[in-house]
Amino acid sequence: MDQPKVERLLRLMKLMTGNVNYTVNDLAERLGTTYRSIYRYIETFKDAGFVVHKLEGGIYKLGKESPYFKDISQLVHFTDEEAHIVNRLIDGLDDTNMLKQNLRKKLSSVYNCTAVANCVVKGSNATNVTSLTEAITEHRQVVLKEYASSHTGIVSDRRVEPFAFTTNYVQVWCYELHSGMNKLFKTARIGSVELLNDAWEHAEEHNSGYVDVFRMTGFDTHRVRLELGMLARNLLVEEYPLAERDITPLDGGRWLLDTKVCNYLGIARFVLGLMDDVRIVDSPEFAEYIATTVRGMLRRVELSDKQ
Repeated sequence: MDQPKVERLLRLMKLMTGNVNYTVNDLAERLGTTYRSIYRYIETFKDAGFVVHKLEGGIYKLGKESPYFKDISQLVHFTDEEAHIVNRLIDGLDDTNMLKQNLRKKLSSVYNCTAVANCVVKGSNATNVTSLTEAITEHRQVVLKEYASSHTGIVSDRRVEPFAFTTNYVQVWCYELHSGMNKLFKTARIGSVELLNDAWEHAEEHNSGYVDVFRMTGFDTHRVRLELGMLARNLLVEEYPLAERDITPLDGGRWLLDTKVCNYLGIARFVLGLMDDVRIVDSPEFAEYIATTVRGMLRRVELSDKQ
């Protein structure tokens, strides 16, 4: 038996033993195959000794009296208590830790997606994240209803192809059909998500860009090198844990940060707060950005004093 078929059988087993009821057409849509293939897989289960029940409304379930059902169910499903404990443990991870998001994604494949989303984002936002997750999994277009843009100040509907989340579902990468551009949308600014039946049309153009250690995003990057004292190094790692991968020790209790940033805004905020413990190394464009920013701050202070 080929690997894709084994994978589909395992996914089908999960769906047919869960708490949600699916028709053959529902199962075919979720597995990205035909209803004829679903019938063949069901026959495979029967040949292996499983009991398959056809319920009212054309619902198909694997019977609990099937051989080894208990063992399989324990492998692919969490009880409410187990899921609660696992989610509490994952919550203990730092919010910027990518493992946190990856673990939640893996949990969502075997546990109720809405329950998982509710542990990451609260209220109506959880419903939106769940719908977006479904759209990403099934390669479907959506309409972001009443999206409130912070750039334009306009509330409007956006037809997009969502394809990736940033850490902990804070933002979602989408290809916007109207502009023909890949954009980040904050999930908290989405009024609601309308799932469409239309499949992705621009998958080859999807590009999630780059997220730097200061959580800034973009498609272009700039290299910045900083020499850090102990205070700056410790504060950097505590506030931006991913920066640790770009830090190397120097002599005399100093450290070198050699990283790529999407823009200078995030790293400038950090440097301006620790000018006495940070030295810019071989980064003339960033040094000029800092100098310009400082001059602007001084002018605003002078104007304030005159008033």
